[in-house]
Amino acid sequence: MSNRKPVLCVVTSHPIKGASGAPTGFYLAELTHPLKVLEDAGIATVIASVRGGQPPIDGFDLSDPVNAMFWNGTDFQHRLATTPALSALNGADYAAVFFAGGHGTMWDFRENFDVQRIIREVYESGGIVSAVCHGPAALVDARLSNGEYLVKGKNLAAFTNKEEEEVQATTIVPFLLETALRDQGALHHEAPNWSENVVTDGRLITGQNPASAHGVGVALVNAIQSAN
Repeated sequence: MSNRKPVLCVVTSHPIKGASGAPTGFYLAELTHPLKVLEDAGIATVIASVRGGQPPIDGFDLSDPVNAMFWNGTDFQHRLATTPALSALNGADYAAVFFAGGHGTMWDFRENFDVQRIIREVYESGGIVSAVCHGPAALVDARLSNGEYLVKGKNLAAFTNKEEEEVQATTIVPFLLETALRDQGALHHEAPNWSENVVTDGRLITGQNPASAHGVGVALVNAIQSAN
């Protein structure tokens, strides 16, 4: 449908895991896998980042065929190098927003005014809010115009405390994502570490970890197509 709004895909601009000094960024497959599902369905996408320009990449694995296809066979590298900043965008222009994960999100998604604004604008204009892995950091402090937390009382999935423990990052990240979401009233659903887990609650679609990225894309396409 030519008049369908595009999907806004948002990645972190934060390159360092806090005091550890270890490099991070957005996790490549958590962007490319949903992107492929969306674009295969004929849905236009816009890749944006918190600050604009080239975002830092983590999980750069070209043995992943989807990563390799985007990196070597499309204009994906140019799209990344020229991402618009969220401050320049209006959430009402998009059918959905998708927040990719990667540890960088834990430093610049949660408290960012434009992240919160975009979420509110997308959701309150009837759009879909989605995220995977650490991407739901964007949802922690997001409020609707009535002051309620978007996640309050909603079913969702996100990177779990047990997964954070397994990657030995619990003392590195500024907060534990699962705990923070629960503190805002979210109904967090946990699957075993690294297994696919996608949860849809109305116009909120979330996935637990990298294995859930493709499934979030599928759920997002289904939701967009059923809304048209």
